[in-house]
Amino acid sequence: MRLFAEILVGLLAALHVYILVMEMFLWTTPRVRASFGTTPEFAEETKVLAANQGVYNGFLAAGLIWGLIAGDPVGQAAKIFFAGCVVVAGLYGAATVSRRILFAQALPGAITLAAVLLAG
Repeated sequence: MRLFAEILVGLLAALHVYILVMEMFLWTTPRVRASFGTTPEFAEETKVLAANQGVYNGFLAAGLIWGLIAGDPVGQAAKIFFAGCVVVAGLYGAATVSRRILFAQALPGAITLAAVLLAG
């Protein structure tokens, strides 16, 4: 069970690195605009804000990776904390931006958090 939990933590970290790249570097591209449902004008006007969001997603990924490489009890605590942060961010995003965020961020975070807690 522990290996499964660690794989999920790694996948959750990879997801947030991907989000970082989309928000920081690809925000104005047609593919990312389509994923977020933005117009070229809106994407251009908000690219600095999106890049800032990307930084925060990078911190989530860094914390999850830290949890994977740090020895316990610090590693376990980091995995729990950062997976919990992903869940909270996903719930807030789903409530304020789009319900899709519930499935794209909060649900993977919640599954990962549950696996980490069960693996102990």
